[in-house]
Amino acid sequence: MSKILKKFAAIIGGIAIIGASFVGCQKTSTKDESDIELQTVRLNEVVRSVFYAPMYVAITEGFFEEEGLKIDLSTGQGADSTHSKQQYIFILYKL
Repeated sequence: MSKILKKFAAIIGGIAIIGASFVGCQKTSTKDESDIELQTVRLNEVVRSVFYAPMYVAITEGFFEEEGLKIDLSTGQGADSTHSKQQYIFILYKL
């Protein structure tokens, strides 16, 4: 009887864990998509790069808008080059 009770408890426990994991998968918002007020987030990237491709796709496909975010994307135009110029000037000064 003990083995049967352990198997039954294991099955019920497994079902409970699987069921609890699906609770977070449901959509909780009952508002229409047009009723959502978007929160603006400003992003400043150093330079346009292929490394940011997932973010570009998410912006283009509207994934951020679905979550209530409006992305204001701007490019800082190469702070890397500014840093390398400073290093070059420092090296020349040391010589």
